[in-house]
Amino acid sequence: MSQAATLVLRRPDDFHVHLRQDADLGAYAREASRVFARVLVMPNLVPPILEAADVAKYRSGILEAAPGMEPLMAFKLLPRHTPAQLAALKAAGAIAGKVYPEGVTTNSEDGITDLRQIWPLMPALEELGLVVCCHGEKPGVFSLDREERFLDEFAETAQRFPGVRLVLEHVSTAAAVSRVRALGSNVAATITLHHLEITLDDVIGGNLKPHLFCKPIAKRPSDRDALREAAFSGDPKFFFGSDSAPHHKGKKECAAGCAGVYSMPVALEGLVDVFDRAGHLDRLDAFCSEFGAGFYGLPRNHGTVTLRREPWTVPDIVDGVVPYRALEQMPWRVATLDHSANPVNVA
Repeated sequence: MSQAATLVLRRPDDFHVHLRQDADLGAYAREASRVFARVLVMPNLVPPILEAADVAKYRSGILEAAPGMEPLMAFKLLPRHTPAQLAALKAAGAIAGKVYPEGVTTNSEDGITDLRQIWPLMPALEELGLVVCCHGEKPGVFSLDREERFLDEFAETAQRFPGVRLVLEHVSTAAAVSRVRALGSNVAATITLHHLEITLDDVIGGNLKPHLFCKPIAKRPSDRDALREAAFSGDPKFFFGSDSAPHHKGKKECAAGCAGVYSMPVALEGLVDVFDRAGHLDRLDAFCSEFGAGFYGLPRNHGTVTLRREPWTVPDIVDGVVPYRALEQMPWRVATLDHSANPVNVA
């Protein structure tokens, strides 16, 4: 563990975030802009982000709420999309299409049952340079096995279409880490803060902890260890995506609680803590500020964020949501943010 009192990082990216919609959007967008220069915004709203006009409207709302942060836009990729629609989505500012398997996570009832359903769109996606982001769980499979059962069709897709970049989102198993490493340079994966720390025991091993319940669900200690090794390794195939997913307290603490961990209020501070405790602070900047940008073909961010080793307690509730590590003491605090922001095209 480092004994340094301060840490200066390039202003980071978050390549998987949920900002919600309507009255909730402003608060969650501002919380994300507290430290992140860019965020890849998930499209599983009601109704979902499907068309070019949806992308433009949602992006405008995010910029209005958090003008110092660049929203990187994604759309829900469905088999019914046409090449012309994909071109219009790209022109509207989308950089990725998100694939949701049917019924495995929030607002995915209209999702696919097999990746082969989107194969006819792959030539257009390649030509346009759109990234395909996959929630990697197989519908209809026992919950602990869903990610591993998804890997064969993911690998087959990546190998059949080597010109299309694919991201396996929020990996949660050692098997997924191994498969991503074995595939070509067109494949990468995001790792969340909470999957670097918790296992299934933290969720259900004692009292049920609904605010740690997420999809994919946290797995075994050996899986967590594999994720940590990947994040600390300096392998550019692995980069940060928080999957920060706010649900109001009442929607978590109920008979049918929603899946999602709201990690944004501690996202960077938590990453610093995890990397510091492992003795790998020197690898953190690349994990959250370089590798993702490189894979998506984006320039590195301007500006810096400075953290100070100063204990503070996470609030019990933030904007109606119980955050990750609520009421726990964090050893690092964000001290200053250099707002040398990236140029943002607001057109």
